[in-house]
Amino acid sequence: YATQAQGAAATYNETRHGIGYLVNELLENAVKFRVHGEIRIESSLDGSNFEIRVVNYIDETTSKRFRALLEEIMRRDAGELLIERIEANAANPSSSGSGLGLLTLMSDYGARLGWIFQPGPAGSPTRLETFAALSLS
Repeated sequence: YATQAQGAAATYNETRHGIGYLVNELLENAVKFRVHGEIRIESSLDGSNFEIRVVNYIDETTSKRFRALLEEIMRRDAGELLIERIEANAANPSSSGSGLGLLTLMSDYGARLGWIFQPGPAGSPTRLETFAALSLS
């Protein structure tokens, strides 16, 4: 019985840590790169699948930079790119926007990520929806 209780506690702690890291990373990015406006967060837990959607607004320059970063992340192996970015950040500690958090989510936690960019009229912010799913089993 004690072994089962320890296993359940370990699974609970791993699950809690994974969800916490995912939510923190997505919220941190939404706050760091947003323009004025609200940030909307919706989440659900269905069986062994945690899903979250974060909606915020970003400016055109941030949108272009983020799209370029996502293109690179999606066409490369997340684990290899994560190592490259860790090494690059170690060489230049003041760098930001390298995608380390997203790469960690994908590589270490197996998170599935997706984005929808909805540009507004010229000169207005882009609505960004970030979706993430984390299998808890």
